Amino acid sequence: MARAGCAPPRLDGFVLTERLGTGTYATVYKAYGKKDTREVVAVKCVSKRSLNRASVENLLTEIEILKTIRHPHVVELKDFQWDSEHIYLIMEFCAGGDLSRFIRTRRLLPEKVARVFLQQLACALKFLHDHNISHLDLKPQNILLSAPDNPQLKLADFGFAQYMSPWDEQHVLRGSPLYMAPEMVCRQQYDARVDLWSVGVILYEALFGRPPFASRSFAELEEKIRSDRAIELPSRPPLSPDCRDLLQRLLERDPRRRISFQDFFAHPFVDMEHAPGPESFPKASELVVEAVRKDQEGDASAALALYCKALEYFVPALRYESDPRRKEAIRAKVGQYISRAEELKALVTSDSKNLLQQGSPAREVLKEMAKDKPRLCAALEVAAAAMARQSLRGGGGSCSTPRCRP
Repeated sequence: MARAGCAPPRLDGFVLTERLGTGTYATVYKAYGKKDTREVVAVKCVSKRSLNRASVENLLTEIEILKTIRHPHVVELKDFQWDSEHIYLIMEFCAGGDLSRFIRTRRLLPEKVARVFLQQLACALKFLHDHNISHLDLKPQNILLSAPDNPQLKLADFGFAQYMSPWDEQHVLRGSPLYMAPEMVCRQQYDARVDLWSVGVILYEALFGRPPFASRSFAELEEKIRSDRAIELPSRPPLSPDCRDLLQRLLERDPRRRISFQDFFAHPFVDMEHAPGPESFPKASELVVEAVRKDQEGDASAALALYCKALEYFVPALRYESDPRRKEAIRAKVGQYISRAEELKALVTSDSKNLLQQGSPAREVLKEMAKDKPRLCAALEVAAAAMARQSLRGGGGSCSTPRCRP
């Protein structure tokens, strides 16, 4: 039963405290469990009096979807209760706020940061897509961050979500106009590809600090979206070719020409193969074992290539690992692998110069080696930069032996 004034409602087993946000028919509060653990949660309080038939159906769908799915990048529904006045959704608490505030406080995000968030969002969307679920209201306000520091993205607010196969079409207007796909704004039939347009708008806003169709009214927004003019990306800040390509393919007004889910998940800027996940560390370990073997055999070039490939998985493994002791152990090992890779890089470079002095046949060998060099060197630089940012506390120094062991 609700208390008088603006005080939060009473809920068995929890103490509701500060208000985190308010929507059309719900208010979200931070809450503490009354048990010994004092678990911190977010409680979405839905007033029964504010519900119409459509909002009841949306709420039931939201509960049904969140009850049946579990994913590291989807906010968890822990339980739900109800009384005579409210329905309560007891959710995982995300202390980092939402992506909208994160962008606003920084004005815009560096491409590398935006890419990490995009990878996490893509992981959540891949999971939903595999279960024929469309979110239909993707926007920065519905993307929560697990913590203020080193946050993990959590997709939230499934109030408009629907079970939709790729061939299903809808015509009901859903979501927020700034992030709606053109076919939805223009009240045409649409399908699951509307989520891809919304991803493009979110990525654009993260990189440039504002959505592409910022408008003063819905009529102005609709006019901009109906225009046949191609969406031009600002020249500043400069973006990588892969990033620009993905943005342009996501922000394609014609859904038939928009990037497909399959191509989105496979796009090199998204690079889901190296997205942080439970499989990152096993893949890195397998590669580094082979790198050490080649190193011990004296095959410097092959060892360098394998160390660099392993580092492409170790960096996301560090981002994924939550246990402080395991994270520190991984950092120490990665520091050793980086040091050894740097030594091998210098050795391979020296050997390359010697080959150049041997004449024409050696030049062909160098051409083959050069094909992989930019990618491998980039992997080494990314790993070294990531380690520098982590500010190692005593771990990850230089390798104590000529050849590191896994």
